[in-house]
Amino acid sequence: MFVFPFPEQPLFNEWFIRDTSRKIRAVQKSKAERGERLGTRAPYGYAKEPETKKLIVDEEAAAVVKRIFALCAAGNGPSQIARILKKEQVLTPTMYAYAKYGMTHTGLDTQRPYHWSGDTVADMLENEIYIGNTLNYRFSTRSYKDKRKIEHPREECLVFENTHPAIITKEIWDIVQRVRKSKRRRTKMNEQNKYSGLVICADCGKTMVLHRAHTISASYNHFTCRTYKKDGEACTGHYIRECVLDEAVLEDLRRVTAMAREHSEEFAAYIGSRQSAEIQREIRKQEKELAAMRKRKMKLDTIFKKLYEDSVLGRMTTEQFQTLSGSYMEEQNQIAAGIPQKEADIQRLRETVSGTEDFLDKAKRYTDITELTPELLRLFIEKIVVHEKEVKWSKHAPQTVEIYYNGIGYVGSGQQDVEEALEAPESLQTQETEEPRQAS
Repeated sequence: MFVFPFPEQPLFNEWFIRDTSRKIRAVQKSKAERGERLGTRAPYGYAKEPETKKLIVDEEAAAVVKRIFALCAAGNGPSQIARILKKEQVLTPTMYAYAKYGMTHTGLDTQRPYHWSGDTVADMLENEIYIGNTLNYRFSTRSYKDKRKIEHPREECLVFENTHPAIITKEIWDIVQRVRKSKRRRTKMNEQNKYSGLVICADCGKTMVLHRAHTISASYNHFTCRTYKKDGEACTGHYIRECVLDEAVLEDLRRVTAMAREHSEEFAAYIGSRQSAEIQREIRKQEKELAAMRKRKMKLDTIFKKLYEDSVLGRMTTEQFQTLSGSYMEEQNQIAAGIPQKEADIQRLRETVSGTEDFLDKAKRYTDITELTPELLRLFIEKIVVHEKEVKWSKHAPQTVEIYYNGIGYVGSGQQDVEEALEAPESLQTQETEEPRQAS
């Protein structure tokens, strides 16, 4: 009787498991490409509709999600938000699912029902599910044997928009993503700097640091250049009080939003004409550079092919091939990495051209701006550029502050120069100069 050298059954089991894994992956791929959500559990803030299994909003959990995004927009980081939720005794997502739906999870800890973690909060703040989008192939595993998760960048995911009700508005989402990009630090007085990441030194381009007054009035809180703080010879202080900056920003924000509301067509034309020339010129420049990069990449592919043929046919030695191909390979890698970045830059410029409509919409909704909040600043403002005073450290010397708005950039410096471009009624014109806004 013939005896198999290895047990027969384990081998068939291996084939069966591998074949089953392939079939499951094929089904998952088909569902992903149709825009169906692949997750079996409803994310925190949602529930599944019993019949269709589609996502519907769980109002109780959704209220917590909205609070988390609001806390982040106000300047709190994930760890700080986690501490706030723990203090308020808000059930963690796993504990909430267990308490309300009887669902268990590997991360469930019934002994610590309010133990929120910064990682959990951070994952929620980066999850597009809350603005109604479905991202498929965000995670994958190497094989049916290796179950470790691999996270893929957004560019490699399948993105389907508006597949289910949104909990968070796109506006709040954008604010939160801008806040998350700029690392916000706690001050020694444990208060948030609402301008964090927005105030820029005009000379060195670095963000400015807020110094809070510990023993005297808060009116002495002031910004100074980060470079100057580290190396006094590399830049100057660019000193400006926070209260002075508040006044300048609030006044300019009211001015620009009022113009956008009261003269929307003329305002759009003004912004469009100013943007068109410089941005379209920059787009053309970037597109030429992108075309040159692609052309060079194709040429390098041809060179590699020729070098390889010469090496195989013995027209050059292995050492010669390695020497010649080494420098070309380095250049090719740089171009391969640079092309996606160049494409992203061009797309960003194109989006900037269409940013006027978004700004007009926001200006119409925010008609009574009485106070500067972190959310409001990031909703409207891209950056605030502070120049050095005409006479350094002088209390009364003029100081230029340029305010750049999201989607439209810098909008003049006062009523007169912009309204002349808008051809506004004479009653709205003032006697301000055409210089950028000055704060003293």
